[in-house]
Amino acid sequence: MPRTIRSLQGDTLDRICYRVYGQTADVTERVLQANPGLADLGPVLPSATLVTLPEIATQSPSTATVQIWD
Repeated sequence: MPRTIRSLQGDTLDRICYRVYGQTADVTERVLQANPGLADLGPVLPSATLVTLPEIATQSPSTATVQIWD
């Protein structure tokens, strides 16, 4: 179920997406689709702008094991 948040002073949509979803790739565009007219507000959102955040399955970052000695 989507939820709605209010932007903080100086927030960009990328910053919100990273804070909520942990990534921006393939997420920012979907949030823009869920919020018609949001892009018209400019890159830095006005404080307290309502942003609807759809449910988006994100991938956890992979971790690799590196052996540094023999």
